[in-house]
Order: sequence, then structure tokens, then C-alpha cells
Amino acid sequence: MEHRSFDHHDRRIAILFLSPALLLLLGVYGYPIARSLGMSFFAENLGTQLQPVFYGLGNYGRMMGDGRFWQSLGNTTVFTLASVVIELVLGLAIAMVLNRAFIGRGLVRTIAILPWALPTAVMAVGWGWIFNDQYGVVNDILQRLHLIDSGINWLGNPTLAMISLVIADVWKTTSFVSILLLAGLQSIPSDLYEAHAMDGATPWQSFTQITLPLLVPQIAIAVLFRFAQSFGVFDLVQVMTGGGPAGSTEMVSLYIYSMVMRYLDFGYGAALTVVTFVLLIAVVLCVAWLLQKRGINLVNR
Repeated sequence: MEHRSFDHHDRRIAILFLSPALLLLLGVYGYPIARSLGMSFFAENLGTQLQPVFYGLGNYGRMMGDGRFWQSLGNTTVFTLASVVIELVLGLAIAMVLNRAFIGRGLVRTIAILPWALPTAVMAVGWGWIFNDQYGVVNDILQRLHLIDSGINWLGNPTLAMISLVIADVWKTTSFVSILLLAGLQSIPSDLYEAHAMDGATPWQSFTQITLPLLVPQIAIAVLFRFAQSFGVFDLVQVMTGGGPAGSTEMVSLYIYSMVMRYLDFGYGAALTVVTFVLLIAVVLCVAWLLQKRGINLVNR
């Protein structure tokens, strides 16, 4: 009984200390979400409808036939999947290199995190120059290697523009993934690898049977973080392509921005925001459910 009352007392103390932070989060995140949800049921467009009129599910029905929305959702999905997969593979490779002991490892780790520390807008301007068809570094290098005869319009071609965005995003955020995975690698006891090697296991077997299984929580956290960030990408695309050419790189965030700030369609923009939020939450819950089925609880880590 004493042990139970002690646990109950600790829980109450923990809730008491956490309550200010929880209230702050509720005000910062809860109110905007609730406000957007309420606005999504009204038709409110300062260009044509000055007074909000209850519209019910009309904005959501409008979304079903909105080809531009589905195109932006498809662009966002392609960008997110490509970026996250490449960043995960490269981040794991870099983390395994940084986990080894070598001269200057501390300096290399510091340099590795620099791309993540750069402001995205500044980095996007730099990559826009790099991929410029007239004076870009990429075209210059390819021409010097005699791989192309004339400059390629990287940001003017729908496919190449998306590839350019993915490359820029991977360059910036792979370091973030590598740092997360490096922390997980350092928590794995070296005795496991030594015992595995004594049993005749190859390095690849140690990687697949020890490293990957024990890194699943860190990989899941990295994927969730990067999925949420990539799905909501705005500044990188806005600076490099502006959503062009012909909407081929327009993401959901840019479309919402256009609806609210350019067309002043607050009701429809709120509905788009709610749907995007629900999609993100659904993905997070699915990943958490799959991990829980494997006996991995991210909350307690």
C-alpha cells in the first residue's frame, strides 16, 4: 500500500510540475488548431464574402474536386518520401563512420552538423544559384567534364526541379538524422559486437542482427521528425522554385499559403490546414502502433 501511495504521489507531483508547460503548449498549439477547425466550417473570403457564413462540410467537399490540391498533395508526398528515404540511408552511413574512433573525430562531428544549423532560406538561395542554368556551379562542372554541351535548366524542368529540391533538402537535413542515429549507436554496448564476432559473424551479419534491430527506436524517431518537417516544407520551395514550373513543385504548405494570403479564402485555407494536420497525425499514430506491436514504446524512451 505504501508503494502504491508513493507512486500516486509522484504522479501528482509530476503532473503539477508539467502543468505550466502543458498549458503553454495547449495555448500555442491547441488554440490555433481549434480555431482552424472552426473556420473550416465557414465560407469566409475577404475578396467575395466579407462576412463568414456557415458552410458546413462545403469546404471539404470542394477539396475533393480540387485538382490543384491533389497535385500539391502528390508533390508533397513524392518530396517527403524521396527526402526521408535518402536522408535515412545517408544519415545511417555517416553515423556509423562518426561512431568509429579516428583522429579529428570531434572536429568532423562539428562540421557534419553545420548544414542543419544554417537558416533554410539562406541555404535555399545558395542552392538556387548552384542550379542556375546560366551561371550555376552544377552546369559549369558538367560542361568542364564534357558531359553536357549547354546549360541545363534545372529549376525550369518539372522533374529536374523536384530533384533539385530533394538534393538541397538532403544536403541540409541528413546531418540531423545522422546525429540522432549516432546517439543510438553509442548506446549499443561494444561487447555485443565482440561476442558476435567470436561466434563467427561477419560485419554485415552484425549490422543486420545487432545494429539495425537496436536502432529501430532512433530510426523511428528520425523518420517521424523528418516526415513532419518534409511534409510541411515551405521556405525551401518558396525560395528555390516558388512552386513552379507550372505547379510541379507546389507543396501543400504553399497552396495553403496561396489560399489564405493571396486569395484571402480563410475558410478553405483552414479546411486544407485541418486535413494536412489529420494526415500527419494519422501517419504518426500508424508508426507508433506498428512499433508498439513490436514491443517498442517511444514514449518511455
